[in-house]
Amino acid sequence: MDPATRELGARLQELLTGVRLLKQRRADDRPIVPPGLVGILMHIDRCATGCQARELAERTRLDPSTVSRAVTALVAHGLVDRAADPSDRRASHLTVTAAGRAALTDTYAWYGRVLTRALADWTPGEVAALSAALGRLTRDIEVALAHHDNLEDAR
Repeated sequence: MDPATRELGARLQELLTGVRLLKQRRADDRPIVPPGLVGILMHIDRCATGCQARELAERTRLDPSTVSRAVTALVAHGLVDRAADPSDRRASHLTVTAAGRAALTDTYAWYGRVLTRALADWTPGEVAALSAALGRLTRDIEVALAHHDNLEDAR
């Protein structure tokens, strides 16, 4: 591995640590959405008319059993509704509840405040460049891991 790639690996490890700290602080400050479930809730919310758990597993690239446990927890917390899917009675149709939307609004605002503080000394161009570079890196990592069926396999 060349030195630049090794350095990038070290920065990514630091970034992952920062993300874990960020998630933990959010969970401590805003416990309405249990740790580890914000991403799943966001994915369900992005589906304008809701989605099936199978679709959710495909979008998140997580194992269906992981998605099922997450959805069960979100339903138990009143953040997601699960109903029989009218087009396939064997499947469940998932939608975000009003409480789930309120929790997401609060979560987005919390992350926004933290990022605003963290990026206070950055120019808009620097923020845009970082965002573009992270997007490209994420896509390229997914391509490099194309032999994996889901993100859990890649761990």
